[in-house]
Amino acid sequence: MDHFMAITATFAEHRDPEKARGMAHYMRDQFSFYGIQATQRRQLSRPWLKIERKQPIDWRLIDQCFAAAERELQYFACDYLRRRTCYLTYEDLPHIKTLLMTKSWWDTVDSLVKVLGQMALADPRVATMMVTWGTDPNLWVRRAAIEHQLGLKDRTDQVRLATIITANLGQDEFFINKAIGWALREYSKTDSDWVRNYLAEYQGQLAPLSVREASKYL
Repeated sequence: MDHFMAITATFAEHRDPEKARGMAHYMRDQFSFYGIQATQRRQLSRPWLKIERKQPIDWRLIDQCFAAAERELQYFACDYLRRRTCYLTYEDLPHIKTLLMTKSWWDTVDSLVKVLGQMALADPRVATMMVTWGTDPNLWVRRAAIEHQLGLKDRTDQVRLATIITANLGQDEFFINKAIGWALREYSKTDSDWVRNYLAEYQGQLAPLSVREASKYL
């Protein structure tokens, strides 16, 4: 039995229809679920994540997970990539971009953001590509670009952060305006003065949602 079949068989054994209904409802009934919550899913996933640790990135496994109906399999694929970010290279960006645009919603996109942030620290070409992604026609790709420096604290590139956010001002898209506020809010924990100055400079262009989120810790 290959890894994908083994993983799906294990997840299916732990199916919980009642929890699955609740999880689907929370995600606006866009996806099917086994009903496996995060802690249990990670416990069930651990054997395969360990097996794959020293192997090349198995993109076939990732693609199978993203093609599957159950959302937990997309979560497994994101966990897999986050555990193995050190093996990802600039050449993998087109594949990651495809994942961002596949069954797109905030849950998988925000998980893959953590992968992109570490890749950008390791390779300036990835950092440059994030600026390009910041004006991509796909809103989820833009959201990933806006958020890719979340949690990097003093390793955040302020110029890149401002460039990407500024390119996305003046629109009504909730998930973009929320991402802008989130990115500024997180960076305010590191440099509150920089965020205050940004809010002051662009106060006429920032959405109220973005300002509200960004100001939470100011």
